[in-house]
Amino acid sequence: MTSPRRSRLVAAVCLAAAAALAAGCSKEEGSGAASSDTSQGAQVVQSPSADSSGPGCTLEAYGATKIDLKDAVVGFSQSEKEANPFRIAETQSIKDEAARLGVKKLLTTNAQSQLSKQISDIKDMLAQGAQLLIVAPLNSDGLEPALQAAAAKHVPVITVDRKLNATACKDYVAFLGSDFVEQGKRAADAMIQVTGGKGKVAILLGASGNNVTTDRTKGFVDQLKAKAPGLQIVAQQTGEFARDKGQQVMEQLIQSKPDITAVYAENDEMGLGAVTALKGAGKKPGKDVRIISIDGTRNAVQALADSQYNGVIESNPRFGPLAFATAQKFFGGESIPENVIISDRAYDASNAKDSLSGAY
Repeated sequence: MTSPRRSRLVAAVCLAAAAALAAGCSKEEGSGAASSDTSQGAQVVQSPSADSSGPGCTLEAYGATKIDLKDAVVGFSQSEKEANPFRIAETQSIKDEAARLGVKKLLTTNAQSQLSKQISDIKDMLAQGAQLLIVAPLNSDGLEPALQAAAAKHVPVITVDRKLNATACKDYVAFLGSDFVEQGKRAADAMIQVTGGKGKVAILLGASGNNVTTDRTKGFVDQLKAKAPGLQIVAQQTGEFARDKGQQVMEQLIQSKPDITAVYAENDEMGLGAVTALKGAGKKPGKDVRIISIDGTRNAVQALADSQYNGVIESNPRFGPLAFATAQKFFGGESIPENVIISDRAYDASNAKDSLSGAY
């Protein structure tokens, strides 16, 4: 049963999302561009959250001081360079919501995929007076020095899109994001559907060192074992969540394993890189080789609409409304679940054309 506090959190998120919809944002199209439009892509929290066990975290338990965001300095630490549509949309969503709420000052940094820089970025924002931190962790481990610096100043930390191997309500308030194991399972189900449960699959793994890659791999592999033993995984290589690396790995796999009939890419950028590699080898992506990936970028959904792709599981990056609504409830004295899990849509051949406006 949903608790009154959790119900209020979900309601606040929905209200914040609705307000963001009314504000509206511009769209950008083209290779590598992300749409910041939230009119059809607002995050929705699972109600109740599928993974919100435990007593939750309160302002008192965390040892933080109550603040009004309109009088506060808020820091946002982005983990990776914004050449990826997910990161572009995520950062823009944070900026848009901070502006909509009238946050006194928003500090933004980008770690450029360097853990040491993310640590120094967070410490720098604390030195500039940040009273709340929203962090998109580069890795699940290694941010301890930054978390300790925040704890020393009793500054709450809300993490988005990747989990930390740390203690909730001590090192951070809560994780906001998707169920990545479930994403992997849904990708496997989509793969089974488009292949008939038979064939040879290559997995383009994400970057190492974070729970997203581990969980998306586990969900996919376990689901295939359970439901489609006729789909054989013949290769697993990292594409580091990057399009160029995904293309490079796919080019190598085409040479070393020419009988591959399907590709599971753990993000859209690698999947799109695979499309380019397959075309370069004279193969028809989406037909000769089936492709399923995770994210929900506009370019991947367009490829699906163009029959060069076979399925996309969304991972929604528009965390601004959810992050600030969670912060407002936290500073208002409500208990926040350790994991606030969002629902993700799925794109396939039947809905891709009509769903483009909701992609980013």
